[in-house]
Amino acid sequence: MRSFNLYKSINLAKLPEQTMDKLFLASFLGILITAHGVAGNMVCDDDIGMLEELESLEIEEENEMELSPIPAWTSERGSKVLVNVDSFGAVGDGVSDDTQAFLQAWDIACSTPKSVLLVPEGGLYLVNATRFKGPCSEKLVIQIEGTIIAPDEPENWDPELPRIWLDFSKLKGVIFQGDGVIDGSGSKWWASSCKRNKTNGAPTALTIDSSSAIKVKGLTIQNSQQMHFVISQSDSVRISGVQVSAPGDSPNTDGIHITESTNVLLQDCKIGTGDDCISIVNASSNIKMKSIYCGPGHGISIGSLGKNNSTGIVTKVLLDKAFLKETTNGLRIKTWQGGSGYVREVTYQNVRMDNVSNPIIIDQFYCDSPKACQNQTSAVNISQIVYRNISGTTKSAKAMQFACSDTVPCRQIVLSNINLEKKDGTVETYCNSAQGFGYGTVHPSADCLSSNDKECVFINQEENLEDAGASREHIVHTEL
Repeated sequence: MRSFNLYKSINLAKLPEQTMDKLFLASFLGILITAHGVAGNMVCDDDIGMLEELESLEIEEENEMELSPIPAWTSERGSKVLVNVDSFGAVGDGVSDDTQAFLQAWDIACSTPKSVLLVPEGGLYLVNATRFKGPCSEKLVIQIEGTIIAPDEPENWDPELPRIWLDFSKLKGVIFQGDGVIDGSGSKWWASSCKRNKTNGAPTALTIDSSSAIKVKGLTIQNSQQMHFVISQSDSVRISGVQVSAPGDSPNTDGIHITESTNVLLQDCKIGTGDDCISIVNASSNIKMKSIYCGPGHGISIGSLGKNNSTGIVTKVLLDKAFLKETTNGLRIKTWQGGSGYVREVTYQNVRMDNVSNPIIIDQFYCDSPKACQNQTSAVNISQIVYRNISGTTKSAKAMQFACSDTVPCRQIVLSNINLEKKDGTVETYCNSAQGFGYGTVHPSADCLSSNDKECVFINQEENLEDAGASREHIVHTEL
């Protein structure tokens, strides 16, 4: 399994992970309680209660993906049934259509207990848009060692399956693993993307839908037509050592997109695309991300939520250990005006930024539209958001932006040990209707979180305070 050490100086391997989390949160809470006693107006009782609630933000990990190799057919002779796509007529020359061979192999593997569906090393398998449906027999392993490629001509795509390429549904306890590649051949799709032509959509490369207890390990997904990997309406999904890549200018090519799913773990993943590295949208909860590399791309996002006056709910999200390099956003929460629902109990910790635009941003005025969005009073409620141990360099003067709704303000934003610098200038924090507090080092200063003013910008304390009389027109809400 591929792995990369983002924090070589941190060595807590001897402690169980849940123990580390509890110790870290408990110590942090203790510091804040101490601060409350020293400076009572710094932290209110509601904030202490909120942090106590966040102490319980742990995803059940007893079924977490093991870091040791998963036994495959080669190591357990006789205990696995090998189903090789080549045995069903797959050619693997990159030209012949191998779709039917894959479907026939799937039918056998899915219906046979303890089977391994093998895509062998060295082959280049051309597969059209296909649904691989369960339920399947127990202990199915999908072993991808070769390369699966999509047709590269949008005009030849199956019109009955316009938004999917490889779609797996209604599975339980299935393992996807291997050193193989899933290649969406997306370059011609990008030229006609919905980002450039709103009438056009495009397929997602790999979808896992309506499934549970799924493990995905070691695969590379690249050059998707649109989103690379979607987890939809699923529970207990563990993704480890997966790499996702596409050019930084490829439109709408989110890396890993999580929707209507619970208990999802992403670990040791390296993602670089033309859109969000990771996006988490409606009806998702208990999402944990560990040791994530992101760049290029648009950062790690919750949202967008609330479009077309819809309800959006995301709760219990943890990002622990990440490195973001030259992304157009860092840690972002984005919601549309007019929406409803909530985002709460979100923790970002131990994150390093390298030349990132908008390192920390909450935008309740998100508007990915060619024309201005109408002002509306309802909004997705955002609260209980913790940023801890966030450091590095920003391309933006506004290193932290909390652009929140006047009628539904952001509440209980906590900042601790933040240090963001700009190589060629000063940094500042922007707030609109944002409530919260900071403790320890917070650079740039975020005093605006405790201000009663509707809008204020506090420049780094080492610089002269500039005129903070910004107007609503200064908030530019575009897809970044």
